Amino acid sequence: MDSPNLQNIFDNETFFAGYAALRRQPANYNLLIEHPAMEALLPDLNGKSVLDLGCGFGENCETYRELGAREVLGIDLSEKMLTVARVEHSGSGIAYRRMDMTEIASLNQRFDVVVSSLAIHYIRDYASLLRDICACLAPQGIFLYSQEHPLVTAPQAGPDYAFDPQTGAPLYYRLDHYTCGGERSVEWFVEDVRKYHRTFSELVNTILQTGFRILQMEEPVPPPEMVQTYPAMRKEYHKPSFLIFKLQKAVDGLGRGESSTAFEPGREVLNHENLSGLPSAE
Repeated sequence: MDSPNLQNIFDNETFFAGYAALRRQPANYNLLIEHPAMEALLPDLNGKSVLDLGCGFGENCETYRELGAREVLGIDLSEKMLTVARVEHSGSGIAYRRMDMTEIASLNQRFDVVVSSLAIHYIRDYASLLRDICACLAPQGIFLYSQEHPLVTAPQAGPDYAFDPQTGAPLYYRLDHYTCGGERSVEWFVEDVRKYHRTFSELVNTILQTGFRILQMEEPVPPPEMVQTYPAMRKEYHKPSFLIFKLQKAVDGLGRGESSTAFEPGREVLNHENLSGLPSAE
């Protein structure tokens, strides 16, 4: 059943079967690109309490315990996902709860770290969710989350590329309606999968207005050796699939903290010189 703020598409039989099959494929973008980038940004979890929003199959919850977290609570709206999580990724210090992530205020609990992997773009009220996350974080707690890249969520009919008719190589990404935020309905295993597009400025401004400061932003792409193994990933050099934010609860609640390491608009997040050795996307 859907909630007022979140579509429960993962309990759709057809969607769940397609998604589970996708996650089992070796060229799995979540496993090969998003997961390593997220793990690299995790803070020290030793002795910390962790909340995983949209925990899915629960593999991340198990990882957080292995990295020293004292306790991990994974919440998800999908009973099908939680069934897998409880069977395959349970253990001491790990708990799962079926819950809409927009209702986390009802937990009445503080966490040192909140993490969310590829779930935020399904939420209608982004600002309200961030305020609730900030409220449930311990002082100077960390919120680390990934979402579909805004260039992915922008096209009204879903992401699309132009390919060379002779070689099949990706030529360019077709971008449209980037500045038009709001709900998108796309076909992915089933029709009418609903997600929400937000521009970079909306994402960043909302973060700063809801009590956070930005520690780091990443747009991960596959390394050259991965593209050699999985040539289809070459199109990631036209448009990354994922956007990751590492945030800290601000000391003054206004997006400003004590350290000078907070995100500054003129500061480079990605060092494009480091990408010079990547194969050309053309």
